[in-house]
Amino acid sequence: MDNAPVMEALSPVRREILETSEKWTEAIVANDAEAIGRFMSDDWIMVSNRGICTKQDFLGFVGSGELTHDSMELADLGRISIYGDTATMAARVTNIAHFGGQTFHANEWTSDVFRKTDGEWKCVLTHITPVAEIEVT
Repeated sequence: MDNAPVMEALSPVRREILETSEKWTEAIVANDAEAIGRFMSDDWIMVSNRGICTKQDFLGFVGSGELTHDSMELADLGRISIYGDTATMAARVTNIAHFGGQTFHANEWTSDVFRKTDGEWKCVLTHITPVAEIEVT
């Protein structure tokens, strides 16, 4: 997705959130655990159909090479909302990941909650929902 037109339409604070998310995505695709961790609060968790994953567990999987990403793309920016020093971002993301010896081609709706601390936006919560495959009969 070409983000240039989207960026132009966003307020400066919403643009900050999208830019933070894009840089975090770059760190994830680079499989750089230290860089990924800089975008997460210490108590960050991810909620998915597998349950809850902590920051320490996620970064441990990346650091060991057990979890890698080949790509991650913003497919649809649903909405960015700002509530003072807290922000939410809902978007559809596609990615190719490798975990536990398997390759995953994911198409997911993600919700991220960010909080601005010491002048930096950090993600405190990520929620992932697979895009439903709708069967028309």
